[in-house]
Amino acid sequence: MATQRTDGETVSLQQSFTEMSEILMPNDTNNLGRALGGTVLHWMDICGAISARRFSKRQVVTASMDHVDFKAPIELGDVVTVTGYVFDTGRTSMDVHVDVCAERPSEGEKRETASSFFSFVALDENETPAPVPSLRCPSESQTKLRDRALERRNQRRMELAVEIEES
Repeated sequence: MATQRTDGETVSLQQSFTEMSEILMPNDTNNLGRALGGTVLHWMDICGAISARRFSKRQVVTASMDHVDFKAPIELGDVVTVTGYVFDTGRTSMDVHVDVCAERPSEGEKRETASSFFSFVALDENETPAPVPSLRCPSESQTKLRDRALERRNQRRMELAVEIEES
């Protein structure tokens, strides 16, 4: 799982937690009045990067993104909330789970719209990969978030392996 930095530093999952909100405006919609996929991906990448930067206290770059599950459309005028947190670490990398929800406050409606997993690499002042702290989950709720993200990522990987085998 996590590889510790040489200085033994640890950071809690909560310290990486990031929540961003947007209103879906006309410039970010398609001809059906729904969010452009690229706009949603942009928001997700920014949220993930903020989580990774908060965690590592370093500049980060996106290394990879798992496939994205677009679960429901985001309609023009919806309030969009993007949340992310670091759930696993390597020597220089951090895995971040990012979820997107849309809500229509006037109707009291809220729905999950997208989800993905990102990997970010921390950089030092020379822009080369740098060690990151180890992840700690001091509360039961943080442990549950981490475990749920690990389980969801592993399930996605198994599904992808099956798809590849069948093709």
